[in-house]
Amino acid sequence: MAAITPTTRAKIKGYLEGFIRGLIEEYKGHKILPMHSSSEYLSRNSPKGGLKPFHAALVPPEIIRINQFERGLSTRLGNSYEECARLIALDHHQNVQRSMDFTVEVSLAAFAEAEVQKEKYESVAKKKGEKPLFAQMVDEVINARQSDDLSIKSIRADLYILAKDGTEFFFEIKSPKPNKGQCLEVLQRLLRFHASRGTKRPQTQAHYAMPYNPYGMDKDSYHWSCASTYLPFDEVVLLGNEFWKIIGGETTYEELLDIYLVVGRENSKFMLDSLAFNF
Repeated sequence: MAAITPTTRAKIKGYLEGFIRGLIEEYKGHKILPMHSSSEYLSRNSPKGGLKPFHAALVPPEIIRINQFERGLSTRLGNSYEECARLIALDHHQNVQRSMDFTVEVSLAAFAEAEVQKEKYESVAKKKGEKPLFAQMVDEVINARQSDDLSIKSIRADLYILAKDGTEFFFEIKSPKPNKGQCLEVLQRLLRFHASRGTKRPQTQAHYAMPYNPYGMDKDSYHWSCASTYLPFDEVVLLGNEFWKIIGGETTYEELLDIYLVVGRENSKFMLDSLAFNF
């Protein structure tokens, strides 16, 4: 049985086509003035610091525009992962929300303990000591809860899923190559999801979801040092197929990638004509 239904497949395809065409409309209008001479180019000013004289000398403006488009696409692809995950998950779970803001009454002491745990984790990681398990950190956060310091807080999850068995999933869907600051920020957020619910795993599951593995298919092939150093990697990170399997089942990852491939092939000429030849 397919993980993605024909109806959902059509919705995803339509979304991706709009996503691509919107980006193309934005970037095809970028004015890239060619370099006519070195003296002419060096007389230019760029308030945003966009002058690259050696690039401009070697590379045609059309290729520069395509390169800008690709960088913009890479930056915004995260939005497409979130929306596709939402559309697929709707067919498999009780409730699915993207960019969901939770307004909850929480213990300020528990919220503060999440930051304390993050800082302790960073300190131990820097010293290359024995890092605590995420489950232990969750215990500390929940044990810090008090009943006389409650306050209303708003927290946001990139993707929230309530599974049919009642399990709550909170996903932070981020780059597979995060920097140190991003890792620690997400770690604190994951702990605060548990603080807001007052529950541990498996009832509540908070994860850092990486939509793909840039090193290969197997998790063992992944070796981005920031993530492995500043995250309890094996406990909180879902990498590639691990994430998509929760969203829709075993074959979700490949089925979704096939939809991306179809959209890319069907729009390849349009992209090249629009960006390279100004049609």
